[in-house]
Amino acid sequence: MAKNKVKEAPEDGAEGAEDGEGAPAKKKLPLKLLIIGGVAALVVLGGGGAAAFIFLKPKPAAEGEHAEAKADHGKEKKEKGKEGEHAEAPESPAVIRPGPEGVVFYTLPDIVVNMQTAEGKATFLKLKLTLELPDGSVTEELDPNLPRLQDMFQTFLRELRPEDLSGSQGSYQLRMEILRRVNLVIAPAKVNAVLIEEMLIN
Repeated sequence: MAKNKVKEAPEDGAEGAEDGEGAPAKKKLPLKLLIIGGVAALVVLGGGGAAAFIFLKPKPAAEGEHAEAKADHGKEKKEKGKEGEHAEAPESPAVIRPGPEGVVFYTLPDIVVNMQTAEGKATFLKLKLTLELPDGSVTEELDPNLPRLQDMFQTFLRELRPEDLSGSQGSYQLRMEILRRVNLVIAPAKVNAVLIEEMLIN
């Protein structure tokens, strides 16, 4: 019995020694776990903070301001466009003047055409025409149709010969023919008369 007790004692001591070696190992594991846990917590908290900063910053206000800025910019563009439209109206190549009894005089840009001659000689016709309009609303039809009017003048006047324009009869027929053609271009609007301010044949 005594031998057993003696033998058991060293075993207990060995166990104690093993426990002594095991105790520091047990202390190191929780320290490592604490360090790893702390680093993981810092990563999670840092990531969470960054996510909160990104996702919770006041975007709607900024987007609202951006949308308002876009809307204001769009309004400015529209206003500029309207101003441009109003500015383009006075920039018409024609000269518009009020006349007596409410009529409006619409002076076209000078018309220069090369006329036909029997001798084949180069002859030019220069015309300065003014259209007498019943009121200012007809100018809204004439301004956009100026290219068509210019084309009509070129094709019609090039077919004339200098002798077709001689005398008062020639200029009367020229006025009537131009009036008819202008009214066809701007129909249903109507021009009262065509006035020849200048006619030069060279």
